[in-house]
Amino acid sequence: MLGRILQMLIKEFLQLRRNRNAQINLIVPPLIQLLIFGYAATYEVYHVSTAVVDFDHSQESRELISRFTSNGRFDLVEQPPNRHRIRDLIDRSDAAVAIQVNPQFAENLRKGQTASVQVIVDGTNSNTALIALGYIDQIATRFAEDYQNDRLNRIAPQYRLLMPSVQMVERPWYNPDLNSKWFFVPGIIGSLTLMTIVNLTAFAVVREREIGTLEQILVTPIRPVEFILGKTAPFFLIGLIQVVLIALVGTLWFQVPFRGSVLVMLLGSSLFLVSTLAVGLLISTLCSTQQQAFASSFFFLTPAFTLSGFAFPIASMPPAMQWLTYLDPLRYYLVVLRGTFLKGTGLSILWPQMLAMTILGTALLTISVLRFRKSLD
Repeated sequence: MLGRILQMLIKEFLQLRRNRNAQINLIVPPLIQLLIFGYAATYEVYHVSTAVVDFDHSQESRELISRFTSNGRFDLVEQPPNRHRIRDLIDRSDAAVAIQVNPQFAENLRKGQTASVQVIVDGTNSNTALIALGYIDQIATRFAEDYQNDRLNRIAPQYRLLMPSVQMVERPWYNPDLNSKWFFVPGIIGSLTLMTIVNLTAFAVVREREIGTLEQILVTPIRPVEFILGKTAPFFLIGLIQVVLIALVGTLWFQVPFRGSVLVMLLGSSLFLVSTLAVGLLISTLCSTQQQAFASSFFFLTPAFTLSGFAFPIASMPPAMQWLTYLDPLRYYLVVLRGTFLKGTGLSILWPQMLAMTILGTALLTISVLRFRKSLD
C-alpha cells in the first residue's frame, strides 16, 4: 500500500516538475497577492477629499479648519463660496466630505454657547464615511476642549484647577500601534492557502477524469483510497510549504511579529489543510470538467472568505449567518494564525479551534471519499 502511494507521490511531483507554469503559479501569485493585501488592505483612512465653507471668517473658524487640513486625514480640495457648490462637488465625487462653519461661530464660542458646524458626507461608501465621521468628531471634540481650557485659563484660572476631568489612557494589547497590517497579513495566509489548495485538488482529479487517465490508473492494482491519498498528499505538502513561505515573507517584509509556537501553527495548518483538501476532493467528485470545477470552487471560496471574519466582523452578521460560519474551517484557522502570531497563545487556548477543524476535516474527508468511491461505480 505504502509503495503504491509513494509511486503516486513521485508521479505528481514529476508532473509538477515538468509543468513550469504550475511551479510559477504556486509561488508568484500568492506573493503578489500578499504584497497587494499587505499594502492596500487597511481600516485606516487618509487623504479624504474635503471641501470647506467658512461663513464666519474668524480666527476661531480658521483654527478649526487648520486642524482638519494639517493631520493628513483630510485633503482640502476646494473652498466653495456657497452651499450649492457643495452639492456639485459631492455629486461629481470631487469631495467625499464637506465641512460648513456657520455664521456667528466665534461669537457663540465667546459667549459660552454652542457653536454649530455642519458636516456633509458622501454616504455611497459607508465604510469611508463612518471612519471619516469618527475622525471629524475627534478633531472637533479636541478643539472644543482646548478652547474651553484656554478660555478658563484667561477668565478664571483658579477654577481651572478645580474643574473635574476624566482622562482616558489607551493601552492596546498585542498590537500597540493598531497597525492594520498586523491584522491582515496573518489572515492572508489562511485565505491564500484556502484558494490554492481547493483549486489544486479539484482541478487535479477532474483533469485526470477529463483526459481519460483516471480510468487507466484505477484498472491498475491501486485502490481508490490509495489513489486519493497519493493524489492529495502532494497538495498537503505544497500547502505547508506555501504557509511557511507566506509567513516568512509577512514576518520579514511587513515586520509582523511572531510570538507563538511554530509547532502550534503547523498543527493548526495541517488540520486546516485536511479540510481544504476534502473540499477540493468533494468538488472533484461533483464535476466532470475543469470548467465545472472552476465554477464550483468559486461558489465555495467566496462565501468561505466572506463568512470567515477575515474582513467582515462575524458579530455584525445576522444570527443565521453567524451560525453558518461554524461550518467554515477558515474561521477557526484565522483565530489560530492571529493567536500564534500576535498573542503567542498555545494549545491551552486554541484547542477549541483545533478540535473544530479536526471534526470538520474528518467529516468532509469521509464524505469526499465516500462520494469519490460512489462516482467510480
